[in-house]
Amino acid sequence: MIRSEQLSQLQNTEKWDIIIIGGGASGLGTALDAASRGYKTILLEAVDFAKGTSSRSTKLVHGGVRYLAQGDVHLVREALKERGLLSQNAGHLVKNQSFVIPNYNRWSGYFYTIGLKIYDLLAGSLSLGLSKYISKEKTIEMLPNVQQKGLVNGVIYHDGQFDDSRLAINLAQTAVEKGACVINYIKVVNLIKDDTETVIGVQAIDQETGTQYHIKGSAIINATGVFTNAIMKLNDKVYKKYIVPSQGIHLVFDKSFLPGGQALMIPKTKDGRVLFAVPWHNRVVVGTTDTLIKSHSLEPVALESEIQFVLETAQRFLAKKPTRADVLSVFAGLRPLAAPKEEGKSTKEVSRSHKILVSKTGLITITGGKWTTYRKMAEEIIDKSIKTGKLPKKDCVTEHLSIHGNKPTTTADRENHLYIYGSDIPKITQLQKSEPELNEKLHPDHEFTMAEVVWAIRYEMARNVDDILARRVRLLFLDARAAIESSEKAARLIAKELGYDEIWIAKEISNFKAISKGFLLSEYQQNTLK
Repeated sequence: MIRSEQLSQLQNTEKWDIIIIGGGASGLGTALDAASRGYKTILLEAVDFAKGTSSRSTKLVHGGVRYLAQGDVHLVREALKERGLLSQNAGHLVKNQSFVIPNYNRWSGYFYTIGLKIYDLLAGSLSLGLSKYISKEKTIEMLPNVQQKGLVNGVIYHDGQFDDSRLAINLAQTAVEKGACVINYIKVVNLIKDDTETVIGVQAIDQETGTQYHIKGSAIINATGVFTNAIMKLNDKVYKKYIVPSQGIHLVFDKSFLPGGQALMIPKTKDGRVLFAVPWHNRVVVGTTDTLIKSHSLEPVALESEIQFVLETAQRFLAKKPTRADVLSVFAGLRPLAAPKEEGKSTKEVSRSHKILVSKTGLITITGGKWTTYRKMAEEIIDKSIKTGKLPKKDCVTEHLSIHGNKPTTTADRENHLYIYGSDIPKITQLQKSEPELNEKLHPDHEFTMAEVVWAIRYEMARNVDDILARRVRLLFLDARAAIESSEKAARLIAKELGYDEIWIAKEISNFKAISKGFLLSEYQQNTLK
């Protein structure tokens, strides 16, 4: 997947069947669905793939236990099916993760066991494992750092765990392999309409060169997540709010706070939310919050109230209690929830189901949804494009379509940090052999090597330090201080590969440090930026 080749395809194509605006989960899934059906497809992403919401999830591929409690059986059944399919289609990225619910009330164990048995039944043949009631002793064995005072019993169940932005990159690669044109850093700045006010294309600008493009297409799809309203402003004569952003944050800790391979699920916090502590890349991700906010940003920042909520909840359930000083990274993400009809609804009342809207102009917009159901959402978007007469009928083929990198991955395989590259591992290993200097570590405290940086630049369309350290090797999400310390080394290698000068390097390091501020928590960490 090489950006210059994708630009050439853009420049040499007069008209597309489908133009997709947005390179997150929904957009990339739609590009893959469309291209695999044989449609001439182009996807335009204003910054980097999965830069926004799609790289900032809780790292779960799940049916949604909380939605079952709310009685949304259809949503849970659909998500459980998609969870099973994704574990088959992207086996290198999706793993079967066992979760333990510690109970401090005797009846809770029976209540959750019954509920999770229903969860298992809804998964059917795609189940990842059966849930069961476990004793206090077994709960402590599986969660060595669990708060033992008052513990009565536990329940274990299974869901999926994954790497979100790595999946996004692999979806982009798969779409390209199926013939799609997929480009990052191309921003759509206007919609092109004909005399009847029908959308027939987009006006876009290359953020790197300033080159402008007028791109024509039959079906125009808006998959811009929390930026949906901005595109709809270009489309509608009268402004209307289509999505409301809800912020969720996560704190990342050393694995000593959750030793072993089990995840912790807290089904009901003091304000009725669900909180997870999930093993991820040899660290522990704890979250999330659910806070409706008024504005959105490419770099949302955790609110102090959210940080306190996650810390206090984690401290209640863990014997070794995490503090602010233990936070390696904090990241915030915005969920694009479909706007409710009534103002003032809480986030728990706003639907997590996706919605597909067809404007009078013909623009097709997808709102809401989640990573787990990205494939089904994409299928429905293309089917809707067919029903509106914009495309000739062709059947969806993604249900069992293998995603780039897919290979069965064992627990032993995951001991090698390169496991996320799946079937590409031999190519990266060969790169290390042919260019021995690339065996050098990106940071002494982490396993990532310079070969992965070069791989990301040459074959994964990474263009800057943030692309690499945040979304290709995930260092910013795992250890913000280490990422900052690695920024110059990464910048110099990018400059060497792409032909940039010292001025670019200095500016790039400064830009990355500015971005990193939002991932730092303690006063000590903030001082590293000075």
